[in-house]
Amino acid sequence: MINSRRRARRLGVKSRIRKKIRGTAERPRLVVFRSISHLYVQVVDDSVAKTLVACSSLSKDLKESLAAVKGQREKAKSLGQQIAKLAIEKNIKTVVFDRNGYNYHGVVKSLADGAREGGLTF
Repeated sequence: MINSRRRARRLGVKSRIRKKIRGTAERPRLVVFRSISHLYVQVVDDSVAKTLVACSSLSKDLKESLAAVKGQREKAKSLGQQIAKLAIEKNIKTVVFDRNGYNYHGVVKSLADGAREGGLTF
């Protein structure tokens, strides 16, 4: 019961955020999805509805490096740095941050800080 109310609230917040935030070719949208165990990050161009870059904590190339890191926040920070590296390889330097209805706190904030350290601007 509590989880369904919490999920409904997050989806309401998400819809209000998505009314205002749109990713373009010049400035795509950096989307975060957080599950119980893993994080997923995408850079999306909404004008053509296409994912430009995607990365998650389940990625094969990141799995070994994330195994050595302790704590969810540190893993999120390294994931943010990885998505920034992949985006910069595709000549994407500025993005719009979409927190997807989650609070800008903890893991989501660490991911954003890691992306900024990696070279993305938002």
